[in-house]
Amino acid sequence: MRFPRLRPTTFPGLLVAGLVMLSVVPASAFAAHHARPAAPPQDTNEDAIVALVNGGIITRRDVDNRSRLFALSTGLPISPEVQARLRPQITRQLIDEKLRMQEIQSRHIVITATQIAAAIGGIEKRNNMQPNALRDHLMKDGVSLTTLIDQLRVQLGWTQVLREDLGMRARVSNSAITQRQAALKRETGQPEYDVSEIFIPVEDPKHDQSALAFAQTVIKQLRAGAPFPIVAAEFSQAQTALQGGALDWVQADALDPEVLDIVQQMPEGAISNPIRVAGGYDIVTLLGKRTIGNQIATLLDLRQAFVPFTSTLNPQAPTAQQQQALAHAQSISSHATSCDDIEKANAAAGNVRPANPGQVQLAALNPQMRDVLDKLKPGQATKPLVSTDGIAVIMVCARETKNLADRTPDQIADAILDERVEQVSRQADRDLHRRASISMRTAG
Repeated sequence: MRFPRLRPTTFPGLLVAGLVMLSVVPASAFAAHHARPAAPPQDTNEDAIVALVNGGIITRRDVDNRSRLFALSTGLPISPEVQARLRPQITRQLIDEKLRMQEIQSRHIVITATQIAAAIGGIEKRNNMQPNALRDHLMKDGVSLTTLIDQLRVQLGWTQVLREDLGMRARVSNSAITQRQAALKRETGQPEYDVSEIFIPVEDPKHDQSALAFAQTVIKQLRAGAPFPIVAAEFSQAQTALQGGALDWVQADALDPEVLDIVQQMPEGAISNPIRVAGGYDIVTLLGKRTIGNQIATLLDLRQAFVPFTSTLNPQAPTAQQQQALAHAQSISSHATSCDDIEKANAAAGNVRPANPGQVQLAALNPQMRDVLDKLKPGQATKPLVSTDGIAVIMVCARETKNLADRTPDQIADAILDERVEQVSRQADRDLHRRASISMRTAG
């Protein structure tokens, strides 16, 4: 049985200073990218009850902690005015999570500390952070780690709820895969889109304006540079949140008509305005377009050894440590003859950057890096590639040419299952709200 999994999120952008293979939010840039929010206003009534959900309590402290997590994720400074603007929508998000957690508990589903630790480790790994770095950043910015843990527990538990509700539908038959393959073949020559989404639900039309205002705040921060996958993972209420919002490559008929109309007009990398869809608002980003059946590409399997600097490089006045790092990188470049050598060199340098950045599409690299790597033979290392925070040596392990539009049966099965999961999730959320007793106790 296959089921939605915490898939590694492919972050857009692979190069820093055109040199080093990195995720969008390297650990060294995290603190700079996410400016520390201003201290929240003193609230003498943090334990005030904001809402009762089937008797379960949501307090002002819960709402303000989630607001600070939002600020940390997006770089938004927290002021009394900003908190007031965020509070209504974040309160409703916490209500949704409370309903989900109550359902999880009613089914006696237990999320272990090991699962939580693995999820946090996955976030750190995808963002190129050292172990425990996320906890340290949260503490520094006044956000309790419990806030993130509670959210992850709901996400993981809800996945198990959906597994139970899907039952036999969690098994994708060979006939369903064959039908989808035939449909893809018929669509040869048609466009296909690589899309990520953030879904903000509107359960009650009375809350439409606050959901819209929240969506506009999110969009403003995304356009200012907040990483889409992190914001989606924390604030999207679609099941794609577990994949950083990624829908992956989808055909036109797999998108809501309202979303498709916008996506067809968007340039790659753009962030949409709020799109009103059934059940709420969608925010989408377009990562790529291609034609089905006509996407021949060269894919590279790479390894890198990264030697870090202890301070930011001034090319006119390198420090002694930076000169030593250059000499070390030159030695790696001269003596490494295999990708295993590069991995060992990266480990010896502290594994500050992942040795394996994942399979890379040659055409997606910037022209300078593309020119460097295209000329390399497998087993041949680059010369040292210098950036402001360190020096990389890269080696091509293997290369292949393939049609990216071709999908394996497993990939097709995953896509079909994801569609079923999203349908079941939205129906389950509606059912929980319909049966719930929700009382707003103080102004949200």
